[in-house]
Amino acid sequence: MGEEEIPASLGRCDLTLTSSSSDPRELISTLQTLTSSSDTRELIATLQTLNSSSDTRELISTLQTLNDLTADVPCGAASAEFKSSYYTRTLQVLISRINVDWVQKLTVAQRRDLWDGLFFHGPPEQALLVLMDGLGTLSAGRDHLVDILEEFLRSGGLDRLLWSYCQGQGPRDSPQLREALLGRLAGLPDLTANRLHPHNRELFLPERYCALLANALLHALENTCQALRNGCDCSLVFVAQVLGKVCIHGNSALVFGLLAPRLSLCTRSDVVWQRVSWKLMENVPERWLEPVVTGMVLAIGRPSALSRVLGNLVLKNKKAQFLLTHKMLLLQYHHPTAVLRTILGYLASDRERRPLLIQVLRSVCETWSSPSSVRNTPVEQQLYVSRVLLLSASLLKGEEITLLRSDFLSVSSDDDLTPYDMSCDQELSKATPPRYLSDCMDGIGILTHLIIYFHVQMARVLLHLEDRFSTPGFLSLRHTTMVALAVTDPAPVNVLAMSAQELSQPIRAGEAPNERAALVAEVTSYPGDDPVHWRQVVERRIQGKTRRISKGVTRPPAKGTANRYAPVAGHFFFPLLQNHDRPQVTFDLLGSDHLVLGRLIHTLGLLVHLAVNAPVAPQMGRALLDFVWALRYHADQMVRRGVLFAVCSVFLSMPSESLLTELSETLFETRAWLADVAEADTDADCRSLAVQSLVLLEKSLKRQLEAP
Repeated sequence: MGEEEIPASLGRCDLTLTSSSSDPRELISTLQTLTSSSDTRELIATLQTLNSSSDTRELISTLQTLNDLTADVPCGAASAEFKSSYYTRTLQVLISRINVDWVQKLTVAQRRDLWDGLFFHGPPEQALLVLMDGLGTLSAGRDHLVDILEEFLRSGGLDRLLWSYCQGQGPRDSPQLREALLGRLAGLPDLTANRLHPHNRELFLPERYCALLANALLHALENTCQALRNGCDCSLVFVAQVLGKVCIHGNSALVFGLLAPRLSLCTRSDVVWQRVSWKLMENVPERWLEPVVTGMVLAIGRPSALSRVLGNLVLKNKKAQFLLTHKMLLLQYHHPTAVLRTILGYLASDRERRPLLIQVLRSVCETWSSPSSVRNTPVEQQLYVSRVLLLSASLLKGEEITLLRSDFLSVSSDDDLTPYDMSCDQELSKATPPRYLSDCMDGIGILTHLIIYFHVQMARVLLHLEDRFSTPGFLSLRHTTMVALAVTDPAPVNVLAMSAQELSQPIRAGEAPNERAALVAEVTSYPGDDPVHWRQVVERRIQGKTRRISKGVTRPPAKGTANRYAPVAGHFFFPLLQNHDRPQVTFDLLGSDHLVLGRLIHTLGLLVHLAVNAPVAPQMGRALLDFVWALRYHADQMVRRGVLFAVCSVFLSMPSESLLTELSETLFETRAWLADVAEADTDADCRSLAVQSLVLLEKSLKRQLEAP
């Protein structure tokens, strides 16, 4: 096979990706198979010497030969073929033998000129790829490779790499290799930090490396401008790809911090620089365009400078147009006002771009006036959109304002409506008007059935009403009115009256509470309600005068009485459940007043327990469970105890059939919660109450299931 017939798949780029072997013997065998030209035979002999010889002088001569092949001065077909096809594999062989004895015998000058020089004089993209791969695979001799990589960057390796692609001298590489090279260039700080930590070099830090890369990009653009002045063609595709890749890695602020001011200065009076800048931005791949344009807008600072750098990119690229006319103005709202001035000024600075400014104003007006947008967007975004609206409106000219005014007036939705006569309109007072009993009475006179809903509130108002205006017969009027209100629904009044009467009785020393209750019952009863038979009177007198020595004390069987609490249980229970979730000035039940909340739940549980066998008991139990279910995981242990006590009271007071019918949806979930509390709660009383609740629930369910 002749030299000119070497297939492209065996070029240097594909060899870098398809083979990672660094064995010199394999490389020599590959060269012998590929070609038999005289130049290649000399290269084979050189590599054989490098692999097998132990003579230091001969090895130094071999390294010098390889340096001659990589020199910039043309050395024939062998040099061109070596650079294009075998340079990468040769560097891999050198890295694999970096720790052999004869390498250690080289002086510092010889190692710098002969060994390190091979990485500096050849194709820079291949050298960079080999060095980065060597850092990831090599353990011994890594410090030497780090020194070579640092010197490669300091000596302008990035400048040579970018300029070679601008001149078109770069390789015809595959998309995979181009992506790998871009990844190494943009991710060098991250790669070196992962592989060298904690011994990373200062040059490899993001701030230093991005500054170095930005300067390399500027040098490539300067050389391109000079080449265009000299009549030579250049390509900025690779440079634009590098810029986009670096920005997508999150380093746009570091790169444009140096690049944007220099571009703004160079494009001020140089048309060639403007053309180069426009071409650079147009060649950025669309998938990386957003961070590039955003970084440029944030760093450039002035609309005129942005216009010189971007040109009409917003008209040529749909993604740039969406970014500058919609996303940065309507979707994002964290940019400062200076950035908004820059974007809108850029759109308004050119006649061809002014229609986009009108389009932006229309979109902003629609968003700003949309009720849905006002309801569903934060206040900060609404303020941001208002800034955009004011700034864009301030950039309009007279004829544009006239056009927009006619457009908006033509689409008014109120044209078909007859205007209201507002001549006698009265301005409403912002203060809340006072409420009077007379207004309430007028309303009740119209809707008489409302009295059953407001009698309690009106009774409270009348109870605390003062005679401020010396109304004749004030006390009798108030008394008559309160009596009339009490007649409409006497049950709460009776409950309160009985409780007040019981509590108002004085407590004598040694008197038990049940005796006091009996005394109250005796006071409230009439003598004719329970007449005593004469036989009972005689029997009581005989028993009182008879003396018995051996007979024990006889107690009459307990007489069954009706539960006076059952008919009025709901009037005690349900008012306590009202307004528990409304914080008041004095206390907040669901907030910090845990003691009051726990006592309230305990009282509700006691009221449910006392209403056992009452018709309203199932309804009370269900309401109590609904109330305490949201508090079952309360942080305060007293509240949790009250919740568990309330659950026990519900299980005790509700019939078994009511548990299955009324609480069937939540019964199993309640059972699982009680088991969890009994096992994992930190409070011993809570665990004990949970166990008792489980036992009661099991007994009730078992009793219901065993019932015929």
